[in-house]
Amino acid sequence: MVSMGRITFDLDDLRSFVTGIELGSFARAAQRLGRSTSAVSAHLKKLEQQVGAPILRKSGRGMVMTEAGEMLLGYARRLLELNDEAACAVRGWDLHGTVRLGLQEDFGETFLPQVLGSFARAHPRVRIEARIARNAELLDWVINGQLDLSLAWDSGVSTPFQQALGQRMMRWIAPPEFAVAPWQASGQPLPLVVFDAPCLMRSAATQALDRAGIPWRIAFTSRSLNGIWAAVSAGLGVTVRTEAGMPAGVTPLPAGQLPALSPLGVVLHRAEDQPDAAVQRLAKIVVERLAL
Repeated sequence: MVSMGRITFDLDDLRSFVTGIELGSFARAAQRLGRSTSAVSAHLKKLEQQVGAPILRKSGRGMVMTEAGEMLLGYARRLLELNDEAACAVRGWDLHGTVRLGLQEDFGETFLPQVLGSFARAHPRVRIEARIARNAELLDWVINGQLDLSLAWDSGVSTPFQQALGQRMMRWIAPPEFAVAPWQASGQPLPLVVFDAPCLMRSAATQALDRAGIPWRIAFTSRSLNGIWAAVSAGLGVTVRTEAGMPAGVTPLPAGQLPALSPLGVVLHRAEDQPDAAVQRLAKIVVERLAL
């Protein structure tokens, strides 16, 4: 009986694979990782040899994961997260202090457990005080020194120490049963589910509809993102958000069914140019996880 050799995956290979999937492009992954595209291709080829099956297949002009690739992706993310957490812990084992972080509610469900959870485990002596709030509040708190870091949408308002982390596409998001054609045939205004004003995405929605000459009405307003998602899921109307933190039970409408929307920037604001070591470490992790 021939025993199968034990496979030991190389973390660099896994990182190339995961980064390419998350960015939607292995050329962009090579740029992000500071490698050549041929090096990234070699990493993917090595992974396929180790797996013994293709992990990617062609689909149109791009590549999509096979079933083996989807399975590998989940394990790869866990391995990389554990590796990065270990590296962070041993490098900053004596890190201590307090970090006051503010963030948009859109990032709460995914960012808080994934990033802040691993940071807290790696640096148990650092106390994190996290606050979820609207954009205007987050910027005010950073400017007034009530927060060390703030993860906010780009509203066009600058702070002295900020870093752009790329953009997220705004999307029209609707209940699964919503269909544009029957609604248009009804002649009724488009029902909108939105935050209380002022709100960047509320303004983006109404301005896009006005430019297109499409009548609309505010069907539901909320002060919380959970309220927005619940109302859309219940069929009360459509909303404009990014797909960050989008739950099951709602769906982005295909492009072209409603007016096009612009991308929305994500910005990390800092209260100080040179904050203490704990704040710098968390800021570095935020940039690595969210920069596009």
